[in-house]
Amino acid sequence: MSKRWWALGFIALAQFMVIMDTSIIGVALPRMRTDLGFSPDGLSWVFNAYVVAFGGLLLLGGRLSDLFGARRMFGAGWAVTLAGSVVAALAGTAGVELVGRVLQGAGAAMIAPSALTLLMMLFGDRPKELTKALALYGAAAPAGGTAGVFLGGVITEWLSWPWIFWLYVPISLLALLAAPALMPAAPARRGAVDVAGAAAVTAGLALTVFAIVGAADQGWASARTLGSLAGGIVLLAVFLVIQRKRRTPLVRLGIFRTPNLGGANLAQFLLGAAWIPMWYFLNLYLQQVLGYGAFASGAALLPMTVLIVVLMVGAAPKLIARFGSKPLIVAGLWALAAGLLWLSFASPTGTFVIDVLPASLVAALGQALAFIPSLGTAISSARPEEGGLASGIVNTSYQIGSALGLAAMTVVGMSFGADRLGDAVALTNGFSAAFLGAAAIAVAGGFLALATLRTPKPATAAEQSPDIAPAS
Repeated sequence: MSKRWWALGFIALAQFMVIMDTSIIGVALPRMRTDLGFSPDGLSWVFNAYVVAFGGLLLLGGRLSDLFGARRMFGAGWAVTLAGSVVAALAGTAGVELVGRVLQGAGAAMIAPSALTLLMMLFGDRPKELTKALALYGAAAPAGGTAGVFLGGVITEWLSWPWIFWLYVPISLLALLAAPALMPAAPARRGAVDVAGAAAVTAGLALTVFAIVGAADQGWASARTLGSLAGGIVLLAVFLVIQRKRRTPLVRLGIFRTPNLGGANLAQFLLGAAWIPMWYFLNLYLQQVLGYGAFASGAALLPMTVLIVVLMVGAAPKLIARFGSKPLIVAGLWALAAGLLWLSFASPTGTFVIDVLPASLVAALGQALAFIPSLGTAISSARPEEGGLASGIVNTSYQIGSALGLAAMTVVGMSFGADRLGDAVALTNGFSAAFLGAAAIAVAGGFLALATLRTPKPATAAEQSPDIAPAS
């Protein structure tokens, strides 16, 4: 195996670990609440602190990757992740635990865009291999999500919750040692870091996510929700003004005029907003209604994960070459919607074989069809020197879409009974409402992809390899 594919293995590992960090703590939360003294409302921030830091800092991570080199930022991200993991593992209070989670999220925000940039550096001039590399990278995400459920349950049951974070220490050290030898070096580019813009967009995204995540507990009309949402919108508007005026902005706003880049990012945003709520509420249905334990629930998600990995790695490159990206993105989003609609008919007295397995496989088919072509289109549409920025934008689109979609569907689910523990009928009604809401997001995503993604002219398409044609 060539050095290039070994490097891809570490890049896929980075994606695996970043996504696993969002799912591995779920089973451990009750014990962390007891040991660290979290309030019922504050406990959710063990998850949210990571998501807010990750989503809020991704654009900055992408810009720093372009300025200082993707390999340097990849290593720096693992160093910050290592520090955050140690803090989280040793935490004796709720506040220290949240500091560790914020550091882990910041490290992930440096790793994710630099990893995609490194992937493009390794395979960008090899069109036939690029789609395969993106498929392996994309398949690492669902594998990480499912592995997190498994490992979180096993570690919490047989060891203790701090080992969830100690797990990241040897992997971070291995990545730090391997990156200089395996990853391609890129010279640093001239340019300044837009500190004001970075602060505005990070705070704006964080406040917006904070508002929507907190609305599940505080209510949409509460002063905290409205104030946070208004503050987030104002800061994002300030960020846009700063970007227009600066000579070296954090985000060159003209990048969004690049054909297909905006449409592909919109598809990624809505894909995350539909997929993550499906995964979250399906896990709750298995545990709270069907009575599955954490390990059994993770096992129930395996068929879906296996199908995604097989399709992304084995079928996606051939399908993109045969049909182009746009039809797959549209068909994938609508297939995801169909699977979500099917899940909404789940019964309080249902079974895995009838109520979960077939619908989840349809949803997994949709995710597998849409993810790789939308990701590849978003990355390949940008200039080579803006690869880190494009990677940061598409990661931000998916992660913020995931956070906002989950927060919004949590509010929808709770409105219909998803918070009434012990009442199987009410819980199922709430979960069904969340599945329907996510299905509506996926349907809208398909229509928007149909409207915003362009099909290249024949002459242009002929010059491209069919493996990476952005939206044909």
